[in-house]
Amino acid sequence: MHKHDFIFASVGSFISILFFIVVNYLTSPAHIWFIYPAFFLLLWPISLYHIKKGRYIIHSIYTSILIILYLVIINYLYYASHPWFLYAVFPIIWWPILMMAKEKRKTVKMGLLGSFATIGYYTILNAGLSPQYPWAIYPAFVVIWWPLAIYHTKQKKFFQFSIYSSLLISIFFIIVNIVSSPQEVWAVYPIFTVLWWPLSMYYYFFKKKEFIE
Repeated sequence: MHKHDFIFASVGSFISILFFIVVNYLTSPAHIWFIYPAFFLLLWPISLYHIKKGRYIIHSIYTSILIILYLVIINYLYYASHPWFLYAVFPIIWWPILMMAKEKRKTVKMGLLGSFATIGYYTILNAGLSPQYPWAIYPAFVVIWWPLAIYHTKQKKFFQFSIYSSLLISIFFIIVNIVSSPQEVWAVYPIFTVLWWPLSMYYYFFKKKEFIE
């Protein structure tokens, strides 16, 4: 990377941010909107410098900190009564963690650790900030796929993966049905559909193999 590229990006970002601050102050001082373009302009020199030098871990750390600070400021300025930035902080923090983990991020152990940490974090947030509805089941459902997929892919147990995945999806829809609309039993419809996954794998692979033999 040429030194002039970084200098140009830094000076360009600074001048642009200063321009937006002045325009914001002169046209609509009651609404602080310059922080939106300023956030992306700050990413320009930071990303250019670290990516060009191959410092991907450092880039993920600095960028994560900048994103979190940006969300905290937005939260404080416009929605101070509810700390919604906490919902986004956790996955952002995992970016540099996974970058530092390198090859370990592909292991079942890391998948289990990440899943348990995610489920625990959002369960605490759910109970502390909005206990009216157990929305933590949604990120929990998504993150459980992480170790499940890694394990069965490494072991090449694709039929077992279809069985456990179908079971996971079925349990998820049953729970959502119970907590969201218990007066109407609708979970049977997606469950019926997802059961065709392991059934199709069984008949089109195992039965085909038996027929050939």
